[in-house]
Amino acid sequence: MRKPDDTPRTKLRPLNVVLAQPRGFCAGVVRAIDIVERALKKYGPPVYVRHEIVHNKFVVESLKAKGARFVEDVHEIPDGAVAIFSAHGVSKDVEREAADRNLPVIDATCPLVTKVHNQGKRYVGQGRTVILIGHAGHPEVEGTMGQIPGPVVLVQTVADVDRLEIPVDEPVAYVTQTTLSVDDTRDIIAALTKRFNDIQGPDTRDICYATQNRQSAVRDLCKVADLLLVVGATNSSNSNRLREIGEEAGIPSYLIADGGELDHAWLEGVETVGITAGASAPEVLVNDVIDALRRLRVVDVTTLPGREENITFRLPAEVASI
Repeated sequence: MRKPDDTPRTKLRPLNVVLAQPRGFCAGVVRAIDIVERALKKYGPPVYVRHEIVHNKFVVESLKAKGARFVEDVHEIPDGAVAIFSAHGVSKDVEREAADRNLPVIDATCPLVTKVHNQGKRYVGQGRTVILIGHAGHPEVEGTMGQIPGPVVLVQTVADVDRLEIPVDEPVAYVTQTTLSVDDTRDIIAALTKRFNDIQGPDTRDICYATQNRQSAVRDLCKVADLLLVVGATNSSNSNRLREIGEEAGIPSYLIADGGELDHAWLEGVETVGITAGASAPEVLVNDVIDALRRLRVVDVTTLPGREENITFRLPAEVASI
């Protein structure tokens, strides 16, 4: 008797694969990768990138193959070598260390992250204590806290707001990690607004468009899918959040790096698979997952209607003309 795993793919019911729109690379990621590639072309390999340029192993390995070297500390960069700061941003201490060593620096910090830095600096200039909504240990959070020249308090949950030891009448302001959406921060912002008498914060339109768009697209995807596959890295904050949204919607949801991590057992009883990708995951990995599905079942691929993204960010002057 034939085992279920040996059933010819042509005998199995066709699998509907529905792609989220938008998905994958955002403008900040495209810019960061472009900066590294242009720097390699202009200066020649190696160039040194502090931290992963974006949180995706495929992207990092691809850039390594072209001559990029990734380090966690500026002191690992040889004297005179070109240094690139990742899309997540860095603290003032890191900037000073690079300047003290006279390293040629190209800043690939996402402009939306830089905007958060500038908002925080402005609030401090107004005499406010800044409250940062974000994930402890994330490089963007560490960079933001190190960019704001004044008291910054990190909160991750509504419970953290309740535990704050800041007087209710003290002037405060909040900023948010860019990989959190309006939906992610709504309850925390509401708790802060309720707690403090004098509080300011950015307009919700200032929160990263890419994060919100990808989360909204996943919520739409979960209305039609029996299974959600999120293509992305385990250390990618926004990719993990997309998987969590699928779980919150009540459907099995998995974060996978590529098609090699697909488990055929996930497909049992499944008619429609929804696929999305985190903001640092390239489309080639989405296609790899689809190819893996095709090796198991006959596949019909469609894309949900969604918001089109046409945003681009200006390149740094050092590589703009390459």
